[in-house]
Amino acid sequence: MSASTSSHAYGIGVIALIIGMSASVVFYTSFYLPESLEKPSVSAHILNPEGDFIIEIVLGAVIEGNENYVPNQSKVSLGINNKVIWQNNDDTAHTVTPDHRSSDGYSGDFGSVGVLKPGDSYEFLFTEPQEVPYHCNPHPWMTGKILVELSRF
Repeated sequence: MSASTSSHAYGIGVIALIIGMSASVVFYTSFYLPESLEKPSVSAHILNPEGDFIIEIVLGAVIEGNENYVPNQSKVSLGINNKVIWQNNDDTAHTVTPDHRSSDGYSGDFGSVGVLKPGDSYEFLFTEPQEVPYHCNPHPWMTGKILVELSRF
């Protein structure tokens, strides 16, 4: 076998390797990656609940011992009232921060980004059963818990 034939075989092997790697990258970015990042399928009645559930951060919540998140022990049902809205009706900024990292398969990470200034609100659409204890970062005595349950219909 001559050196010329050997280098041709080597060149063809390199070209085949490049084509194979290119095909793998195209498959990964076109098919596998989008499917792996796709949100899970959630039924329409859960994505569009009958009503919202309001949790109020009441005036004077910043004072330790006062009521703060009202109600602070909440129970919601998927498809009924699983869109939860925290309204800051206090004259101080607050947060809605999970005690431990909490995530929903459809809606992502739970917790307000930054602070809720007076008059601001934070909303979260729960799509799966879970229990989430939460607090206010600047005022750790402000605590609440939300229990998300399957609806019984």
